[in-house]
Amino acid sequence: MRRLEDKVAIITGGAGGIGAATARRLVAEGAKVVIADINEDRAREVASEFGDRAIAIACQAEDTDSIKAMIDGAAEHFGRIDILHNNAALTSELQHQDTTATDIPFEIWDLTLDINLRSYLAGCKYAIPHMIKNGGGAIVNTASGSGMAGDLSRIAYGTSKGGIIAMTKYVATQHGRDGIRCNAISPGLIVTPAAEKIVPELINIISHHVLTKRLGRPEDIAALVAFLASEEAGYITGQNFCCDGGGLAHQPHTYDLFNFMQQALNK
Repeated sequence: MRRLEDKVAIITGGAGGIGAATARRLVAEGAKVVIADINEDRAREVASEFGDRAIAIACQAEDTDSIKAMIDGAAEHFGRIDILHNNAALTSELQHQDTTATDIPFEIWDLTLDINLRSYLAGCKYAIPHMIKNGGGAIVNTASGSGMAGDLSRIAYGTSKGGIIAMTKYVATQHGRDGIRCNAISPGLIVTPAAEKIVPELINIISHHVLTKRLGRPEDIAALVAFLASEEAGYITGQNFCCDGGGLAHQPHTYDLFNFMQQALNK
């Protein structure tokens, strides 16, 4: 399908696993893409796959001036902006300090929210005027199941993702009549190079609570971004879509109950 023919899309965090997969899908759908990432070398590597249909722009998510410069540069290069995929996130070793309310350093809290949440607001703030000039556009924000349910650690990460879900609804409400649609995607465990660094035991634990026969892939998120950015989703806005293999669809005790029933049948 070519649902995004000649549309211009910005992908923040575009050099990562989900970002790169999304770039490939959007280009396949006919779009021109801007790969925005703090890792300029990797961003250029991804952009090089698409010839003149893509450019790489270095961008620091915690710096709102950097985001504005990136968006203005994208509009200047391609002449318009139609799609914004806010996808940047804090992925450094500093995440290990994102723990609990009593233990997290305030600087880690602030940095996490700056990168994971404030950068999304900046993306919307600076991209929406460009979209309105051309009659509207679509924004897709990467949230997380962590923004919908508590966990034993990563309080800043979860709070930032919950904020993204709320902000998505506000942007959709405030700019819908301007032709702007805004939706969020909450991925579950997606097997990216970064995720593969997680200890196998943790991946195994999470996989038990997924209802599908496999774990998520970056291409699963990319396919959903492409749909939400297209006119096929023209009547969808202000929504949060879980792409998690059903991880949040069931009761917390489901896996334990399943094992109990299997053991009872085998007696």
